[in-house]
Amino acid sequence: MDDDIVRSAPLFAALDEQAAASLRESMVEVALGRSETLFDEGERGDKLYVIVEGKIKLGRTSNDGRENLLAILGPGEMFGELSLFDPGPRTATATSVGDSRLIGLGNDAFEPWLLQHPEVAQTLLRALARRLRRTNETLADLVFTDVPGRVAKALLDLSTRFGRPADDGILVAHELTQEELAQLVGASRETVNKALADFATRGWLRLEARAVVLLDIERLKRRAR
Repeated sequence: MDDDIVRSAPLFAALDEQAAASLRESMVEVALGRSETLFDEGERGDKLYVIVEGKIKLGRTSNDGRENLLAILGPGEMFGELSLFDPGPRTATATSVGDSRLIGLGNDAFEPWLLQHPEVAQTLLRALARRLRRTNETLADLVFTDVPGRVAKALLDLSTRFGRPADDGILVAHELTQEELAQLVGASRETVNKALADFATRGWLRLEARAVVLLDIERLKRRAR
């Protein structure tokens, strides 16, 4: 398992190597195939997960069947941390985007361990605060930013976490369908496709299968404002 990726997770950031190794012994490894569900919205939650390899999408479904993607997470990122402090119904469904590996920490194992390492609680609270800040920004974008602006912002966000240099720009292999991209920005697939086609015509990006090459980062940043 890639220890550098695991140690980059907020759960381990405040720990020395000995403490981190001790915590790892309490965690279990989980392997998921493509499009496999880890847990469902409303299911009782009692574990936090750290992504070691692959991508996980978090989504919700409305009463009328519409779906919305809350986030796409990758290696080193964690989710389900609310269940460590307040076990209860999951607020989203977690599904693998591709083959993925994770490690999970249960509430029953975490509570006694936390008494010996209270510094971890501070790290997790900061991570929760960052998650809340991102949620507030997303809500503001839905109210004040048009769809092309939200598409540009989503692509830039994906590029910071999953992008890698290409000959003519930044390749972002997001592995999402067009429908999933639309769910991520809270718009219809047709509207998002129109925005992507416009960006491609302007030379700001190039579309590929479940990926995009960002060619003009500065113009996308200006459009995302």
